[in-house]
Order: sequence, then structure tokens, then C-alpha cells
Amino acid sequence: MSINTDILEKAKSWADNSYFDQADRDEIQNLIDAGDETELTERFYKELEFGTGGMRSILGMGNNRMNKYNIRKATQAMAQVVLKEKKEGAGVAISYDSRRFSFEFAKEVASVLAGNGIKAYIFKRLNPVSFLSFSIRHHKCTAGVMITASHNPPEYNGYKAFWSDGAQVIPPQDGDIISSYNNIYDYSKIKFLDFKSAQEKGFIHWVGEDVEDLFVSLLKEQILNPKLCQEHGDKINIVFTPIHGTGLNPVVKIFNAYGIKNFTIIEEQKYPDSDFPTVTSPNPENPSALKMAVDKMLETNADFAAGTDPDCDRIGIAINQKGTPIYLTGNQLGTLMLHYTLKNLKEQNRLPENSYFVQSIVTTPLQQLIADSFGVTTERTLTGFKWICGRVREIEATNPERKFLFGTEESFGYLNHPFARDKDGTGPMGLLAEMALYYKMEGKTLVDAMDDIYDEYGFSNEDLLNLVFEGKEGSEKIARAMVNFRARKNEDVLFEQIEVIEDYELQTTTNYTTGDVTPINIAKSNVLGYKFKSGNILYLRPSGTEPKIKFYIMIRESEGTLEEKKAKALEKNSAILEFIKREVEKA
Repeated sequence: MSINTDILEKAKSWADNSYFDQADRDEIQNLIDAGDETELTERFYKELEFGTGGMRSILGMGNNRMNKYNIRKATQAMAQVVLKEKKEGAGVAISYDSRRFSFEFAKEVASVLAGNGIKAYIFKRLNPVSFLSFSIRHHKCTAGVMITASHNPPEYNGYKAFWSDGAQVIPPQDGDIISSYNNIYDYSKIKFLDFKSAQEKGFIHWVGEDVEDLFVSLLKEQILNPKLCQEHGDKINIVFTPIHGTGLNPVVKIFNAYGIKNFTIIEEQKYPDSDFPTVTSPNPENPSALKMAVDKMLETNADFAAGTDPDCDRIGIAINQKGTPIYLTGNQLGTLMLHYTLKNLKEQNRLPENSYFVQSIVTTPLQQLIADSFGVTTERTLTGFKWICGRVREIEATNPERKFLFGTEESFGYLNHPFARDKDGTGPMGLLAEMALYYKMEGKTLVDAMDDIYDEYGFSNEDLLNLVFEGKEGSEKIARAMVNFRARKNEDVLFEQIEVIEDYELQTTTNYTTGDVTPINIAKSNVLGYKFKSGNILYLRPSGTEPKIKFYIMIRESEGTLEEKKAKALEKNSAILEFIKREVEKA
């Protein structure tokens, strides 16, 4: 088997580079000697990209893999942008999750920062994304780095970049970091001070439990019904799993702060483990990842089971509905949290007139109906909390009198407080426990509470289809699929007439009923949205961090009983899913 000449040259340049450790060079040389064309192509067909929020890939040696050399390269790029912003006294906060090499990579980040004369504020132990965000703000850092691959399989790790407000980097800083990263060709030019020397020279500040406890004490102020929690906190029974990630200590602290006394931690998944041995994938969005917690919930007749992903910025949940586990979607949980928050603030006369919440464009429109009913403004952004919190940053700068209440996206991400600037599995876990307790005292589960919302505002069904296509061929197939869907204009899709197409790459909205073409005042992104005359919605976008294309289906049904509306929506949803799969297969 002959290996592509360009690929082979890149691989040999790695194997021959004396900057790399001998064992790392040998890893590539062994692939060359074995003639492993497939693996060499995957490792060298492109450079590992530093995207708008960072980078994520399979661990291993090579240009297109996560390793300490690409960690150094990314950090050197960030350091150059940090020093443009603040030449003297610059600091960068660092946290890390339970993945393979996460702590080692965190120290690599600190060493490059030290080589550039920048102080690193690194947690003594692994901690979630929200704690990293809080640390940036608390220590008045210029930037931050989280070593994590979120909920990806064990063979992945990643690097997320944050800026001084605690949110992920957005323009112009993201573009500046990407430009710097792309202009680093020689790894040996990266500035580096070994970690021991960095400590001795005062470039390392270890962040301890005092900062963790300060964050939790602030989150405690967010309790909407403190008397309820204080008097009845023992009446809700919860099963929780951190799925071998960072969530154990923070979530236990949150439960204690809220006065939640009856909770069980799944012993087999309690402690950090980079192999995630009890799950196929540590993603609490998937019922399979919550199986142990759900089994324990049913065994003990607990009220609900919940889990967080490795960096504890997502929450997955199953409700015990009379002995049957019901898995709430990310949209449903966000809708419940939003409604509960607004309802209680309104009842307590604490709802500010100038308040707002932020959702992504692919999150359920039902939330806007709820917000409208309470006089709360809805802000919409591109998918991802970097954009949600970026919008909060913009509003703080231009309209500081406006009050942020809640941020949510369909992919199980929530933020219910102003102390961090990314999705959070800690503060919202407290809100979830309080909310479940509130409805239990009314004789209801969260499923019952969701049905009450549907009765009041109309039924809304949302679904997400993830189609995964690995490697170079997969990337090309995803690109072709986007071209094919973008070519659709005013036509029927499964007997649905397209009324509006939102093209976020062209930044235009085309209304086929009026003929109007209007600009989209949101950052350019490869996202396409169909809005049908029926009121149903379909969005599609390639993932920015994973080898997949995502389809977001939103269906509204207004006729019949609630059960009839649910049945109609599910039937239509199934038909749309089959249609999408057929169309993508053609690409």
C-alpha cells in the first residue's frame, strides 16, 4: 500500500524532529514502518484547527491530534494575544477535567504562559467549566483555559479558550488567537519554562477550596424559595452521578447549600476515571449514560436521577413517573427552569421590568412564548454558550440597566446566575433540585409540571438528529450535504411549504411569501434554517467540534387533546427524520 507523498513527508518531518520526545517520534515512525496509510492520513491530512472556541481531537502524536505540542502551540498563540491586551501583570486561569493527560496538559499550558511572563492560576484539583469561569473573574485574569473534551469518548481531549469576562472567546479575540496559532510553524520557537522552574519563579498560583467555597456561597444566593428548601429539603430524594468527571465535589456542595439532604451518589461512577469504564460515552444527554442512576432511582423510589458530563457543564435527567423513567430533553428542562424562575420572581414581586433571557436559535420557541407572557425579553444567538454569554457581555456594555435572568440551549446547557459566563452544571443543579421539591409539595413531578406548561402555552415537540461521519471522507460528505440542503428554495419538504429560509452563512433571511430579503444581525456561521407555513421549524448545522452534522426539528401542534397533539407531533417527527437520513445519504 503506497502512502500519499505529501502525507508521508509530513509524517517523516514529525518523526525526524528533535524537538519532540523520542517516544513521540517513535509513535509516528512505527506507523511509517507499518505502512499504515489510514492512520497516517488521519493524523497528517490537515493541521489540528484552533476553532472559534478552541480545539478538540483524538489523543496521539501528529499534526491533527491532541498532544502536548499542539497544547503548547495553542497557548503560545493565546499568550501573544493576552500580552497585546495587558503587557504587565497579565494572568490566565486554568482548570481541567478527568480525561487522559488533562492535568499534564494544564501544566503544559502554565509552562508556556510562564515562558511568556504570564502568571497562571491553576486549580489544585480538577474542577468544572463554571469554576474556571468564576476563577477568571475572581482573579481578574485576562484569559482562561479549560482542558476538556466535554462529553466526547475517552480517546478525546481538548482545549477551550476564555476571555477576561469568563466567557469563551468571541470576536475579535478569537480571530486574533486563531491567526497567531496559524502562524506558528516551528514548535521550537514556542516560549517555555518547565513547570518546576515556573513555580520557583512565582508564575504559578494554586487555586484552592477557598475560591470553590466562595463561588458556592454566591450560588446559594440564587435560591428562589429559601424557606421551602430550609423547611422541606429532606422531602426530595435524588440520585446523582458525575459519570467519572468533575461534578462530585461541586454538586455535593450545591445540594448542601440548598439544604437538599436526601441524595445518593452512584458509587461506581463517583470518582474521576479517564477511561469512563461504566459507560460507552460519558454524555448525560444519552439515557445509556444514566442507566446506573436510573436503576438506583427505581430501586429506591427516588424522585429523579441526574448526571453531569466530565467537565460538569451539562445536566441530563430522568424523572420517576410512577415507576417509569421519563427522560426530559434539553429543551424541556430549560423550559421548566425558565418558567419556574419567572413564575417565582413574579409571585415574589422581584421580576425586574428590564429583564431578559438568552437562548440559541435552535432552542424551542416555546420559551419565548413563556418569556413574553411574563414581560421578559428574549435574546437569540448562534448555537453555543460562547454566543449566549457573549450577548450578555454586549448588553452589560451597552445597556447595563438590563437584568440577565437565564441562559439556555437545547443541548442541556443552562446558566441561572451572573457569577460565571458559560453553561453550568452546578448552579442549575441546585435550581433543578429546588424546582422538583416545589412541584413535589404540590403533588406533581416535573413531567406533570411540563404538561401544565403545554396546556397553558400549546404543545411543542423538539428532536435532534446527530449524523456522525468520521475523518476526511466524513468531513467532505458533511460539506456536500450542506450544499445540497442550501440549494433548496421555495419548495415542499414532506408536504410542508417552506415560508422562510434563514441562511446564517449568507446572513440573510428570505421570506417567500412577501419576497423580502433581510439581513441577519448575528455572526456569520454555517447554519441553515427552514421555517414552514405550518409553524414547524428545521435547522441544520455541522458541529464545530465533532465530526457530525446536526438537525434540529421543532414541531407545533395546536389541535386536539394534549395526547392527540403529542401523537401527531411524534408521527410528523418520525417522517422528517427519515426524510433527512435519505437526503444526507445522497450527498
